This record gives sequence, structure tokens and C-alpha cells, in this order.
Amino acid sequence: MKNVIILLFTILFSHSILANDSKIDLNAFASLYFDKMVSTQRPHATSKELEAYLALLTDDVGHSHLPWVTDDSRLPSGKQDMRKGMTFYLGAHTKYQAELLDVFTFNNSAIAIRYKKYAKGIHPQNNQPIEYSQTIMEVLEIENGKVAVIRKYHE
Repeated sequence: MKNVIILLFTILFSHSILANDSKIDLNAFASLYFDKMVSTQRPHATSKELEAYLALLTDDVGHSHLPWVTDDSRLPSGKQDMRKGMTFYLGAHTKYQAELLDVFTFNNSAIAIRYKKYAKGIHPQNNQPIEYSQTIMEVLEIENGKVAVIRKYHE
């Protein structure tokens, strides 16, 4: 009987340790995400910065960026699609600055980051000069320590 009780406590204790290991510090993750995302927008960004950012996402990541991209469905090609889209714009900025304004965390499943950004450069599709400043809210759904869905909103 004593061995059964010890075995039961061992199983319960090891389960709680494993459960704690699967929880991530969402505030630290938000900061890491923001830093990696900003790195992809800088003037001399390369595929190295892009891959470091994409490593934080699930393979089937869903993404919306209203009003341009409204479907945030998770598809098997989600990360590949983001890589293709982001590669097209990689290095388009001659100036880029971003300031993290707020981080909100929800349980262990979601993060909202609010930031202000300024960008200047040449649009790669029409070769026209661009310059803008925006405040953005990104809501990130977290799954198994990675971003599963990204929703971007403008103020």
C-alpha cells in the first residue's frame, strides 16, 4: 500500500512539473516576438532576420491584417505564405522605427501588443516612395509555445 501511495504522488508530482514546463512567460515571449518582428522591417533586414521571426510561428499560422488581409484561416502553408509575402517586402524600408507601447497577456493562450511604428522607403511593387506612421495592435494566439494566429489592427 505504501508503494502505491508513493507511486501515485510521484505520478501527480511529475505531471505538475511537466505542466509547469509547458507554460511560457508571455511577457518575455511578447518582447521577443516584437524584437524579431521589428528586425524584419529594418532597412538591411535579410532572410536571417525573417527566419528568426518565422521560427516563433506555427507552420499553419493564420494571419489577418485588416483591411488588406481579412481571412485568418490556419492553413498548412501558413508559414510558407508569410515567408513569401514578407520576402517580397524585405529591405523595402530606408528608415524604420518601432516603439512597444503596451503588452497584455491572457491566460497562457494570448498576447496583445500595441506599438507605434514609423516607416519610410520605396514600395517594391510600384517603386513609389512611402512614408507613414501608425499605431498597431497585434493579437497573438499562442499554441504550444508558438504563435498560431496573428490579428493586426490599426488605430
